[in-house]
Amino acid sequence: MKLSRRGFLASTSAAVAVRAVQQVATKTGGRRVLTLVYDKALGMMRAVERVVP
Repeated sequence: MKLSRRGFLASTSAAVAVRAVQQVATKTGGRRVLTLVYDKALGMMRAVERVVP
């Protein structure tokens, strides 16, 4: 798989965000909602996790 600079930055920031969300979710006790979205920069589906109070 060829990764462009934009795709690399998007995937890296998504990985960092997942770790940050996990830490916030454990502290606040919110409900986690996982959705699948199509990322045009990556050209594939990716999981997005949100914390809902």
